[in-house]
Amino acid sequence: MLMLLVLDGLKHSSHQVCLDKLSKSCITVFIIETITEGGDMDRFDGMRAFVRVVEAGSFTKAAESLGMSRTKVTQLVQQLEAHLRIKLLNRTTRQVNVTTDGAAYYERVVRLLAELDDIESNLPGASMVPRGLLRVDVPSPFANIILVPALPAFHTRFPDIQLDIGASDRKVDVIGEGVDCVVRGGEIKDGSLVARHIGDLQLAVYAAPSYLMQAGTPSHPDDLRDSNHRIVHYRWENGLPYAMYKGGESVKIGGHYVLTIDDGNAYLTAGLSGLGVLWLPEYMAREHVAKGTLVQLFTDWRIEPMPLYVAYPPNRYVRKPLRVFIDWVLELMEWHASGAS
Repeated sequence: MLMLLVLDGLKHSSHQVCLDKLSKSCITVFIIETITEGGDMDRFDGMRAFVRVVEAGSFTKAAESLGMSRTKVTQLVQQLEAHLRIKLLNRTTRQVNVTTDGAAYYERVVRLLAELDDIESNLPGASMVPRGLLRVDVPSPFANIILVPALPAFHTRFPDIQLDIGASDRKVDVIGEGVDCVVRGGEIKDGSLVARHIGDLQLAVYAAPSYLMQAGTPSHPDDLRDSNHRIVHYRWENGLPYAMYKGGESVKIGGHYVLTIDDGNAYLTAGLSGLGVLWLPEYMAREHVAKGTLVQLFTDWRIEPMPLYVAYPPNRYVRKPLRVFIDWVLELMEWHASGAS
C-alpha cells in the first residue's frame, strides 16, 4: 500500500513493510523527502526553531534553549516563512505573537516532529543515540542529594545529552523560559503542564539536639503551638499540607515561627542550626539523623507522603532526550525507594 501526504512543503511517502509473514505484523516505514527551492535550508531545523519561539514567546529564549544564536534562530524562521509564503509570527520590539496561520501550522508541526522522532527511534536497525541540549529545573536539595550524584551513570548511558540544570525551589515558567521539564514535589497546579508521577517522598518532623535542649522535646504535635516552641517556615506555593495522623486522631500542624525560607538547602541549614522544628523529606534528613545532628519527633505519628512529578508542556513534542531523561529519573526514584544507599 502506498500513501502520499503533502504537508506545508514536506512530502511524505510511506508504505507498509511486513516483517513477519506468519503474524502479519507490519510496521509503517516513512520516507521523508525535504523539498528545497532555491536554498539548502534544513526545513526541520526551521520547524524546530519556530516551535521553540512559539513556546518560549521570544527569539532570545528560544535561542538559549536550542543552544543557538538569536541571529541563527531568526534566520531559520525567516527562511521557513519565505518558503511557505506566509507570515507565521508577528514581531514587535516587546513581544512575539503567533499569527492565525502560524497557530495552525504550529499544531501540525508539533505532531509531525514528534512522529518523526518516534519513527527514527524505532526503525529496524536504526541506531538513534539520544543527543542534544536538555534544560531541566529541579529542587536544590533533590539536585544535591539525589540527582547530581547519579549523573555520572546517566552520562555513561547517554554521553551525547547535554544537561542544563537549574537547581532552585522557585516557581519556573516552563514554557516562557524554554525549560524542557521540571521536577517538583506536591500536586502540580499548573493545568498547562503534563505531569508524570515519578515517586512519593516520605515526610517526618525533625529538630536539632541544640534546639531540643533549649525548648524541650514535644511529645504531641499540638505542643508545637506552645510559646516555648518555634518552627522554621518554608515558603511553598502549595501551602503547608502537613497534617499528622495517629490512629483515628488527626492534627493540623502549626506553630510560631521567626524565619521563613524559600530554599530547601537553606531551610535544612536553619534546622541544623537550632532555629526551629522542620518538616523534611526523609532523603534530606537521613544522613543527619545517622550523625545525630537531627532528631526525628513524633515517631508514632505519620504524614501523608508528598508526590513527586516531572512536568513538561503538553504541546511540545517530546524529544528522545527528554523521554530517556524522564525514564531515567523514574528509575532513580525507584532505586532510592527500594532503600538502596
